[in-house]
Amino acid sequence: HGDVSAKFCSRRSADALRPLPPRLQSPDVFATDNRISIWSSGDLGNAGLNGEYHGEPRLLCDIQHNGDVMDMQTLSANHRWEKAHYHVDQDTSCGGAACTGVVCSNPEIVTVGEDGRINLFRADQKDAVRTIDNADSSTLHAVTFLRTTEILTVNSIGQLKIWDLRHQRNEPSQIFSLAGDRVPLHCVDRHPNQQHIVATGGQDGMLSIWDIRQGTMPVSLLNAHEAEMWEVHFHPSDPDHLFTCSEDGSLWHWDASTNVSEKPSFLHQGGRSTAYLSHSTINQSVVSAWLSNDPTKDRMEITNLIPNQTLSVNSLDVLGPCLVYGTDTEAIYVNRQLFA
Repeated sequence: HGDVSAKFCSRRSADALRPLPPRLQSPDVFATDNRISIWSSGDLGNAGLNGEYHGEPRLLCDIQHNGDVMDMQTLSANHRWEKAHYHVDQDTSCGGAACTGVVCSNPEIVTVGEDGRINLFRADQKDAVRTIDNADSSTLHAVTFLRTTEILTVNSIGQLKIWDLRHQRNEPSQIFSLAGDRVPLHCVDRHPNQQHIVATGGQDGMLSIWDIRQGTMPVSLLNAHEAEMWEVHFHPSDPDHLFTCSEDGSLWHWDASTNVSEKPSFLHQGGRSTAYLSHSTINQSVVSAWLSNDPTKDRMEITNLIPNQTLSVNSLDVLGPCLVYGTDTEAIYVNRQLFA
């Protein structure tokens, strides 16, 4: 599965990884924590005959950050919002709450936290544009934009909520929920081309696929990791491919592309069966493979990209042919030929 390089950071594990956008740096640059560090994953001086890069990740710059970094996004701005999340009183020196998720849609920035609060900031304004103080009675673990004016949040009681920021009422416009046990949801991503398709991952390692146009429960629940799923990402330009990482030390590539039936299926260890998803015979751009539910047709191929890993894979991101991930081995890894 391609050329993988690693860099030992000699720090605590990388809990957040994000590529910097092209307007800030070339796409082969990404950032990691506990100091905020910017790394280059490619060195033009080490290009091979075919243009591939062989150099290990190279530290460009870093800055000290107080506390654990839970999530990151990149934006051309220089602002600092103190005490955006807190349990009791914003003006006290103690009682701060973890900011667990952040998402940017220039110039807007949305944060969520373990205090159940949602903040809306703008990069060009010092104060919050809007705060929903009691958005959730439980911890909000992650947030993403659904559309320009709508966000998705997931919480610690298995709920997925849609918030329409055009409305002044501090209530979600829709609530979706896992059936049965309220398993905490840790991560969320939406399909880049079909915004009604949403993927979430939870404490039980399950991958849930939701169609927010219908029903209040997921359309598919797929057996996945043996422990908490920390991140889920659709490939931004090839969304038939999805990636998840887990506390159990695995990083999975889920391939729902139309030619998957021609490939050998990856069988999970421990007797767990390959996840099935069917492919509709009509236009794939209209009906996504992720929403199919007939197990008699094609099967999805699932591959563990790092089968020998034992410590937690805490974060991942993907851009073009490049996959970057951070682990509890105090190292960051770059796979530059993801589809090789």
